Amino acid sequence: MAGPEFDTEIKQLRATMSTIEQVLDLDAMRREIDELGVQVAAPDLWDDQENATRVTGRLSALQGEVDRVTALAGRLDDLEIMVELGQEEGDDSTLAEAETELAKIRKSVEALEVRTLLSGEYDVRDALVTIRSGAGGVDAADFAEMLMRMYTRWAEQHGYPVEVFDTSYAEEAGLKSATFAIHAPYAYGTLSVEAGTHRLVRISPFDNQGRRQTSFAAVEVVPLLEQTDDIEIPDEEVRVDVYRSSGPGGQSVNTTDSAVRLTHIPTGIVVSCQNEKSQLQNKASAMVILKAKLLALKKAEEAAQLKELKGDVAASWGDQMRNYVLNPYQIVKDLRTGYEVGNPSSVFDGDLDGFLEAGIRWRRGAERAAEN
Repeated sequence: MAGPEFDTEIKQLRATMSTIEQVLDLDAMRREIDELGVQVAAPDLWDDQENATRVTGRLSALQGEVDRVTALAGRLDDLEIMVELGQEEGDDSTLAEAETELAKIRKSVEALEVRTLLSGEYDVRDALVTIRSGAGGVDAADFAEMLMRMYTRWAEQHGYPVEVFDTSYAEEAGLKSATFAIHAPYAYGTLSVEAGTHRLVRISPFDNQGRRQTSFAAVEVVPLLEQTDDIEIPDEEVRVDVYRSSGPGGQSVNTTDSAVRLTHIPTGIVVSCQNEKSQLQNKASAMVILKAKLLALKKAEEAAQLKELKGDVAASWGDQMRNYVLNPYQIVKDLRTGYEVGNPSSVFDGDLDGFLEAGIRWRRGAERAAEN
């Protein structure tokens, strides 16, 4: 790559970074980090463990976001110096190294740029994810557990805290369902493109004849509400059931009626929480989940009304949105975006960024088409 081409590329990347910093509002992030730092330093912080977990998790996620942007800007500075030295000394190996680094930085900037496409009302919120096994028997339950591990591994790789609210284990293997929160800025906006039906094709490890099995799991993603959100649920609209927790856990979890199931009578929405030792804690967590799902239902109804007014939109999200094929060949392919990876193991280990970025860009394109 010639000197002028390097200069043009770096200039374009700097302009993109400037736009990203303005959209993300790094100054506001830093102010919130300072405010949260004061709260973390308070001696009575851990008197309220729930609030302490929320504050420290938010602080960690925000600091990670700021560090990510500033580190990328620092890499651009270093690249510019590397190019100058390579050109001055006529060092082809240095320029070749700079070209490799430029490609890596370009990819990182493009990934960060996707964040600027998240402008929905609740996109900035934490994400509440629910996974349910579908058709396919024990293979579907196993697939649901694989998906839960996939999302938690993705969160771990990015340093995002995960809070598990409920896990319902299947009899033979895997999960009937699981509900968990991922605490990170823009977690909902990022993960909302994962909502839909996921399909797995493989040789079943539970079939002694070694036959190929197709199984399904549903993923639901809603924004996690904050205490300031105004969602009122009259007591008479909620039925509360308590029961004994099941699955792995300590004695106090499994031997007391601490698990709570809430049923919202008007809509039929049922949520449960069993991962806390206290019945009161489980009820509070279940209420958070219920409010989030009612909010999502309200937004879906509003979107349906808007769609009816506008007419059918050609680009729509189908029920089956991604295939994970392990046999007779290996591929993971998103049916909406066409994005695919030939290494399913890496995807199940949390390598989801490519799918998330493609999904966000695809959705934004669909929204623009609908607006026009």
